[in-house]
Amino acid sequence: MLARTLMVQGTASSVGKSILVAALCRIFREQGIKVAPFKAQNMSLNSFVTPDGKEIGRAQAVQAEAAGIDPAVEMNPILLKPEGGGRSQIVMLGKPVGALKFGDNDDDRLSELRAVVADSLERLRRSYELIVIEGAGSPVEINLKQRDVVNMHVAKLAGAPVILVGDIDRGGVFAQFVGTMELLEPDERALVAAMLINKFHGDVALLQSGIDFIVQRVNTPMLGVIPFIERLRVADEDAVALDHRHRHTASAERLQIAVVRLPRISNFDDFQPLEYQAGASVRFVDTPHDLAEADLAILPGSKSTVADLNWMRANGFDRALIERATRALPILGVCGGYQMLGQTIEDPHGVESSERITTGLGLLAVRTCFARDKVTARVRARVNADSFMVDDAIGREIAAYEIHMGLMHPARDVAAPFQVISRNGEAISALEGAISENGAVVGTTLHGIFDNEWLCASMLRSLRRRRGLADPLVSAPFDRDAEYDRLAAIVRGSIDMALLQRLAGITR
Repeated sequence: MLARTLMVQGTASSVGKSILVAALCRIFREQGIKVAPFKAQNMSLNSFVTPDGKEIGRAQAVQAEAAGIDPAVEMNPILLKPEGGGRSQIVMLGKPVGALKFGDNDDDRLSELRAVVADSLERLRRSYELIVIEGAGSPVEINLKQRDVVNMHVAKLAGAPVILVGDIDRGGVFAQFVGTMELLEPDERALVAAMLINKFHGDVALLQSGIDFIVQRVNTPMLGVIPFIERLRVADEDAVALDHRHRHTASAERLQIAVVRLPRISNFDDFQPLEYQAGASVRFVDTPHDLAEADLAILPGSKSTVADLNWMRANGFDRALIERATRALPILGVCGGYQMLGQTIEDPHGVESSERITTGLGLLAVRTCFARDKVTARVRARVNADSFMVDDAIGREIAAYEIHMGLMHPARDVAAPFQVISRNGEAISALEGAISENGAVVGTTLHGIFDNEWLCASMLRSLRRRRGLADPLVSAPFDRDAEYDRLAAIVRGSIDMALLQRLAGITR
């Protein structure tokens, strides 16, 4: 017997669909329902690795965690990773299978994608009681509808009632609902079972006249009004979220951590744990001036390493980073950022760039060579050497994950910050990353290292001591389960739960 389905679509991108699906997964889990998330096609540079070493969108991994289950490739069978120039890498069933250029009209590829979506959804429906499906963007992008694989195509495929979400924080939410409903075809409109207003500030009573009008105007019930949730510690799907990222007020007693906001930044949620540590402020910066006096400069991951390196050179970041290194001020490079800090980036197969050899910043004695195959793995690693990141912790273990096509080759005498001891559950022994001779520059391919709270706290203590600051107050250990519970409680208290139960076909 196939599981029932419920779908969340939006009037636009970034209205909060991903977070709401996570909330619904947690709500249904609390009711004892065996629930799983699904998003047919995700376009994002924030990705994650499943336990079996497959790559999916970060949002679906978060939703699976909220549901209390392991993420699986069927939850996001198609992941598009923009590379620039209107081209995206296609990750199908967890592995890259080529590239897709915006505007391509390949009917065979469309049929293949739809078949993969249908098969993945059916497999999930045979394993769970309820599937909460997420759409993408808006279902009424007229120029894209004929090639839809993620919105109304999936709703029809699954026979899923649709909750249409609008973001009132942007303004014009009632027009969003009316415009979307007007542009839907009659059979699509019939699938919209409820509306939901998200990110509201203020007294809901002030909205009531508008709610009454819109319910009558489109003949669809309002499921509820979700308040704007402050300081929600759930990973964001898209880099647009960085525009609204929480920032602490600068102070002499607070560490300043500057993350370069690359045009094609990926896995920026690597640094979210740092934002909630006592005595630290994290900023995503787009001018080199912001690096000058930061206690730590971070070069994050990138989907297009060479293009983002060229952007940094054009905007003066290269000079700012080299100046930091000469002053022995800490720099951390993660994945693509690590590659940029090296001596050369070689791409003999044109995997990511038309430039076969590119000179790096030369701050680490490392050569990068892009391979045809992508490395995606869950890893466990041990601290291998002291640095500004960790002090007196050699041998201590961390959990992390790898997603990269560039293979790094450090010089023989370069110290490595970590030693990988298992990859996708198989025991190995491999040095990982690089440390500069003066210890000021560290590079690693490992994502998620700051989810290891002891390492996060250790680095901040080390940085504070470099500044002559006292150790900060100890931050309370972060409990992600408690954060999902908080999210679910807010959503549950803001919607018509009886209506939600009926839409999901839940009778208990």
